Amino acid sequence: MMRSKKKLFLIGIKSVLLLAIIITICSNRKQPQQTTGEPTKEYISLNGLITNEDSQHEDLAGLDRKITSYMTKWHLKGASLSIIRNDSLVYAKGYGWAEEEKGIEMQPGHIMRMASVSKLLTAVGIMVLQDRGELSIKDKVFGPDGILNDSLFVATIKDKNYHKITIEHLLRHQGGFYRDPVFSSRDVKHQMGLDHAPTKEDFYRLVLRHRLRHQPGTSHKYSNFGYMLLSEVIEKVSGKPYAQFMKEDVFAPAGCYDMHIAGTYYDDRRENEVRYYTHEGDGKYIEEYTDSGVMVERCYGGNNIPLLSGAGAWCGSTIEVARLVASIDGRPETPDIISLEAVRQMTGYFDKETFSLGWNDTRPGSGWSRSGTLSGTCAYVKYFPDGECWTLITNTSTWKGPRQAKYTDALFRECRKLYSKKLPARNLFEKQ
Repeated sequence: MMRSKKKLFLIGIKSVLLLAIIITICSNRKQPQQTTGEPTKEYISLNGLITNEDSQHEDLAGLDRKITSYMTKWHLKGASLSIIRNDSLVYAKGYGWAEEEKGIEMQPGHIMRMASVSKLLTAVGIMVLQDRGELSIKDKVFGPDGILNDSLFVATIKDKNYHKITIEHLLRHQGGFYRDPVFSSRDVKHQMGLDHAPTKEDFYRLVLRHRLRHQPGTSHKYSNFGYMLLSEVIEKVSGKPYAQFMKEDVFAPAGCYDMHIAGTYYDDRRENEVRYYTHEGDGKYIEEYTDSGVMVERCYGGNNIPLLSGAGAWCGSTIEVARLVASIDGRPETPDIISLEAVRQMTGYFDKETFSLGWNDTRPGSGWSRSGTLSGTCAYVKYFPDGECWTLITNTSTWKGPRQAKYTDALFRECRKLYSKKLPARNLFEKQ
C-alpha cells in the first residue's frame, strides 16, 4: 500500500515537471510580430542603405548632366531620381542640396513632400479595402446608406443630390462640389467668422452646406476636398486613423517604412527630411495660414500641410514611391498588394476628360502618370508601357506650378532615348 502511494506520488511529480517544461517551451516560442507600420528591429530602411555611390556609372554620366541641366534651368536646389525596370530598382540618385545652408547633399533616401502624388497612395488604400470586401468603389459616400453618415455630415448636408456621390466619383474628381477651399484657410476663417484656423470639420461644414454645382458623375473638376473625404472613408471603414491604416495596411506590406504625413513648418521636419525652397519673386512670402499676421515663406506656413491628409500631405523618398509602384503595377516580379482586377480598375482609361483612379492619366500606349506640386516641391511619377518607371521629386517649386509636370515628362522621354539601354541590370531593392 505504501509502495503504491509512493509510485503515485512520483508519477504526479513527473507530470508536474513535464507540464512545466511544455509551458516553458511554448512561452519561449517566437510569437508572430504585429504590424505597426514602423520599421521593426530586424528591418533597416532602404533609405539608409542606398546612396549616390550605388549609382555612379561612367556610362550614365550624361544622364546626370541632363538632370543637373534641368535643375539649373528651373532653379532647383535639389532633386532625387529613382528608376525601376520590371519591378527592380536599377538607378537611384540625389542631385544638388538637401539643405544648402548646412552643406547637406541630396541622397536618394532623403524624404520630401510629394504633394498630390499622395492621391495615388490614398487610391491604393481604397483598393486594399475593396479587395478585402470592406467596401466597393460603387458605395455611396453620404446619406442613410452612405459610409459617412456621422452627425456632422447628416446635420450639414441639405441637398439630397449628395446622396448620389460614390467613392468612385471622389476618386475621379466627379463629386460636383461647388468649391475646393483647402488652400484658402485665411479666407475661410474670415468667411465663417472663426476664432481659429479652419479645421477639416470647418471645411466640411463650409462646402457640404451648399448645393452641388453639378450632378455627381456628370462633370470633372479637380478636387483636393474630395480626397480629404476619401481619407475619412478609409478611417470609417478600417476603424483606424487614416495615417495608421496607410502605414500598417498599405506601406508596410509594400516594404515602405519611411512614409509620413508631412509637417507645416521647418521645425516639423522628419529626421531624414530635406529643407524646402520657394522660387524667387512675387509670392515667395505670404501671411501665415493661421491669419496671425506673420509673414512666412510660402512653403513653411503658407498652408496647413497635415490637414491635406490623403489629398497631398505625404512625404517619402523616390525609392519608396518606386517600391510602392512596383507593388501596384500588376507585374509578376514583385508581389502586388492589390489584386490584378484592382490594378485594372486604377489604370482603366475612358477618355481624356475622365481621371483615372489615383493616377492622373493612363492613356493606352502612353503609360501611367501622377504629378504633384506644392510650394517647395514638385513630384512626378511616370510608368512607361515597357515596365520602366521614373520618379523625380524636388525640394524646390517653380513658377509653373502644376504645369511643371509636362517639362519633367519631356525630360524623362529624352533621357530614356539616350540612356535607358545603358541602365544596369540589377535590383537595388535587394540591399535590404
